[in-house]
Amino acid sequence: MPPLPDRPAPVTLRSGIAARDAWPLDPDVIHLNHGSFGAVMNEVVAIQDALRLRGDRNPVDWFPRVPEMVGRSRERIAGFVGADPADTAFVTNASAAATVVFNSLRLEAGDEILVTDHGYGAITMGARRLALRWGARIVTVALPLDASEEEVVGRFDEAITARTRLIVVDQITSPTARYFPTRAITELAHRRGVRVLVDGAHAPGLVPDAATAGGGDWWFGNLHKWPCAPRGSALLVTQAPDREDLWPLIDSWGGDDPWPLRFDSQGTADATAWIAAPDAIDVLEREYGWERTRETMSELADYGAAVIGEAMSEHLSAPAAPDVGMPVASMRLVRLPDGLGRRREDADELRMQMIDRVGVETAFTSFEGIGYLRLSAHLYTLPEDFHGFVDRCIPVILELAAERRAGVLA
Repeated sequence: MPPLPDRPAPVTLRSGIAARDAWPLDPDVIHLNHGSFGAVMNEVVAIQDALRLRGDRNPVDWFPRVPEMVGRSRERIAGFVGADPADTAFVTNASAAATVVFNSLRLEAGDEILVTDHGYGAITMGARRLALRWGARIVTVALPLDASEEEVVGRFDEAITARTRLIVVDQITSPTARYFPTRAITELAHRRGVRVLVDGAHAPGLVPDAATAGGGDWWFGNLHKWPCAPRGSALLVTQAPDREDLWPLIDSWGGDDPWPLRFDSQGTADATAWIAAPDAIDVLEREYGWERTRETMSELADYGAAVIGEAMSEHLSAPAAPDVGMPVASMRLVRLPDGLGRRREDADELRMQMIDRVGVETAFTSFEGIGYLRLSAHLYTLPEDFHGFVDRCIPVILELAAERRAGVLA
């Protein structure tokens, strides 16, 4: 194993506050899975709470004004992902955005939708339902974990046929924590007459101008992950000529408005996450700066993967740190002992075991029958959190791996 990198210093924000104290996280729990559900800073929690209180105190005054407030919020936040507000709509999350697009499409029997074996399960399920409605079929493009940009584009080039109508591809993959060259895939697809839906769920905050960088006929990204906005905030961005066929999942009084205004009005749904989302962007920029945030998250993730990988390596049959081809700033994979996390359900069960038994929030994933720890880091992550994982989790992981092997041999 190579020597450990230098131990990073805990992050201090420009206001002088320790980053760990700027989030309302349980101090008795080790938090190493920011990538799944994010974490909202104290200041943004207070902003959203004040908005909710305002609505609760005077609901008849509040709800008629919500579309205007959401519209102003779109104006403030679209530029963060490199988009024009006129091309941008708020949605609840990435899955909602994908559903909006899937609901707008019309296919024919025998048409093909390309997905990958790295795709997020809920989005792939939506693509399957779209195919089922029209008698189309799903074609899965297999991409090696260590595939280069050129190899990824080449495999899509081979997979596109005369019946291919749509490609659904991740900008940053959830189970394998790597980039895909979605802009290059889009350019290829358009030359072949195919449309592209880019799943940028993890991209805002990790990729500058994420929507522009992502390409696609449609792009969507979550704001509750790396930007630390309130949960229930995401963006759908498109310049597609048929975007007037996109409709909110809730029919409400904005139904006669054009894109994207019709998405600003969602009845009595709680819109405070959308209204407060730009404040989350602004707070992180003010307190640390986005470019510096990406650099620090990458430094923390590298350190954590090295610490945990070194401790895990003697129990593995392969290197602890796999080659993911195009790594991202804030997430790393560490291989698990043989037998653990072979399927998504196994990995999810392992995640809950760590929460229930040792008080560690983390993520485990599965790819090609191999289980991985998917490590996430944000500014609040402390170097000792990774050492805490080693002390708390690895004994349990080894115990479970031994039980699994004994069960196989029995």
